[in-house]
Amino acid sequence: MPAEQRETLRFNPNNATTGIVERVHAPDGSTRIHKQLRRAGTVLTGPAHWASSDTPTDWNHWAREAAVYTDPRLRAGLTGTGLDLPAAEVEHRELSIELWLEDVHGTAGGDFTLDDHVAAAAGLGRWQARPPHPVPTWASRGFLRAYSTSRPGDLSLLGDDAEADAAWAQPLIRDTWPAHLRAGWRRLLAHREDLLGLMEQLPRTLCHLDAWVSNVIRRPTGEVVLLDWSFAGDGAVGEDLGNYLPDAVFDLFWPAERLVELEAACWPAYLDGLRAGGWDGSEREARLGVVASCVKYAWLLPLLLQQAGDGEHAAYHRRADAEHLYRQRGAALSHLVGWCEEALDLAGCGDPHAASRTT
Repeated sequence: MPAEQRETLRFNPNNATTGIVERVHAPDGSTRIHKQLRRAGTVLTGPAHWASSDTPTDWNHWAREAAVYTDPRLRAGLTGTGLDLPAAEVEHRELSIELWLEDVHGTAGGDFTLDDHVAAAAGLGRWQARPPHPVPTWASRGFLRAYSTSRPGDLSLLGDDAEADAAWAQPLIRDTWPAHLRAGWRRLLAHREDLLGLMEQLPRTLCHLDAWVSNVIRRPTGEVVLLDWSFAGDGAVGEDLGNYLPDAVFDLFWPAERLVELEAACWPAYLDGLRAGGWDGSEREARLGVVASCVKYAWLLPLLLQQAGDGEHAAYHRRADAEHLYRQRGAALSHLVGWCEEALDLAGCGDPHAASRTT
């Protein structure tokens, strides 16, 4: 009898919660996805900002995904939305939880057409129009603030001193990033607390909180399957779409040149999904949830400045051409500067002269 074959899949090895993600090929030709969740405290090395937690409400709780897949209320809540979960079996061990997931067949998010992305956005809207009450005990709380303020990135590189000037004068930055980006990002950072506060005051819903193209597969029947629920929990209406759109560009799954087109198609689809699901909030609130979520990435531009001199560069753990990567990310960051201005205007704290200084 031939032995089963194991194929390691791409995942974030820095996150202490995840030991392995692999496709297991059985001798009969069937396949399953095996994902190992490692108990908090078992990983003693690795980046501190990816440490796992034993507290169920923390953003990086080690066992959350197992709780998601075994929650019948969540599966029922996705019925009729156009979204789905993979079938799952959960095996508890002393130091880990082994997830055995359906190997979903269909179109992977990295190969999505615009219509596929629209289907995902509409499904998110229909699902998030009817959040569960009470919020599940496994749900994270305060994800956006906790995650975004714990990331690496030297914010002083947005200052006016010689070190900051040298960082912005690096050829990779100088030759690929829009000239207005430095001033625009300084404004975003100056309003970081305002933006976080806005997001925390918006209508709440249950969010995936890591919705992006590597975590979606569209079945031939049309449903969009959401994978990797590690961060899922309380979030703002619109927050998942605010993550989905720029992340597609940051990791080179969608061209920056088409980000405006992607947003123009997905935003109305998300809003229509909310309305179809019975949500009675205002369009302004939903739009604020999308655009104010730019604050999640406040740390990213400074980190990219720090890494610009590295010999090799990667997009989602895969080697990438440095100039192409920085040009794409610079365009996406510039788009988020626009989101910041829109959010501040919608909230009534915008500066009418800011646009002329950052464009």
